[in-house]
Amino acid sequence: MADEKKCRENPMQGIPLDINFTTFIYSLSSSAMVALGEAADPSNGQVDFQPQMAKHTIDVLGMLKEKFETGLDKEEQKLLCDIVYNLRMAYVNKTK
Repeated sequence: MADEKKCRENPMQGIPLDINFTTFIYSLSSSAMVALGEAADPSNGQVDFQPQMAKHTIDVLGMLKEKFETGLDKEEQKLLCDIVYNLRMAYVNKTK
């Protein structure tokens, strides 16, 4: 019973979070840039092109764009559209 209660509690309750849709999209964008080899991996400082990881992250952004288009404000729509386009172009250029 004690273990069941721990699963329901939020262990981060009371810790302020500085996240919103914009920071989430930028986080995914940064992950895609690392996988594209356009930025160094913050965990080890290395630059490595990982096409499958890059495509996956770009596809996630594309899916979010399609699913949330009608619910986003114009600024968020433009942000997501620009990021998905730029990452797709970078991926295409890297995989030619």
